[in-house]
Amino acid sequence: MISGSSGRPDGDGTEFTAEGLGPVLQEACATAGLDSRDAELLRLGSNAVYRLTSLPVVIRIARDPSVLTEMDRAVGAARWLETQDFPAMRVPASIAQPLVIADRVVTFWESVQEREEYATVGELADLLRRLHWLEEPDSLGLPYFDPLAKLTASMEGLDGISDEDRTFLDERATRLAKDYDRLDFVLPFGMIHGDANIGNILRHRDGHAVLIDLDGVALAPREWDLVLTAMFYERYHWHTEAEYAEFVHRYGFDLMNWPGYDTLADLRELMMVAWLGHQVTTSDSAAAEFARRVRSLRTGQGRDEWGPF
Repeated sequence: MISGSSGRPDGDGTEFTAEGLGPVLQEACATAGLDSRDAELLRLGSNAVYRLTSLPVVIRIARDPSVLTEMDRAVGAARWLETQDFPAMRVPASIAQPLVIADRVVTFWESVQEREEYATVGELADLLRRLHWLEEPDSLGLPYFDPLAKLTASMEGLDGISDEDRTFLDERATRLAKDYDRLDFVLPFGMIHGDANIGNILRHRDGHAVLIDLDGVALAPREWDLVLTAMFYERYHWHTEAEYAEFVHRYGFDLMNWPGYDTLADLRELMMVAWLGHQVTTSDSAAAEFARRVRSLRTGQGRDEWGPF
């Protein structure tokens, strides 16, 4: 997650700032019959995230106006997971959503707790194992996850980076696309979370772990839901050896023993770098981190110096 905003007008001209989004928040809450007074802005990145003081409800306003279908699917997935008694973020039953206010996509979610507390890597493994056992209904309309199409989209519009970096990333993407097409997946194909990592599992106020951010729910080889935890341990040292061992034990499969791990990790890593490349013109810290990451990709060294972003 990143903080800060470019402040540039999007959509109908509304600036993606706390001031610019105030009227959007007020109208969305009025439409849903909620009180927006004294709402707390938690973060301002890909989404503006607010917490109401009147009710335990979190409101997300998307920066990108094209995510309406994605958010409609996320809301549908949340409602279905609740019927399965699966511990994921819930949506208020009485609110019809998503809403589109001033060209902004707005969704409402039940607050997990007053102050965010992450759960553990082992609990993430438990939830992924349970999620992967579920058989999703056709009514959810889940798309097939196409990482190559996602990578291509991420590589577009990288106007703030040098031509040299752009050429390097393009060539790396072309090579990885060929390598990916040769992969032989071994886990069953089915529903995935799509962005399964320690940042998307929170401790509920009653103590249990909850999976959040359902925007990327899709159909794909289950290896995709395991690669981030493996990378965070093996490449960046964001998890300890003991934490990763617990993750493997509780999920029941070690992705790093699969021959396709490096290719999958390289591809997921390039998506992360490309995403960061879109932030370089609006954030000095993002620009510095992007330069650090591209340099490490070129040299094959320094991944343990990457910072979470």
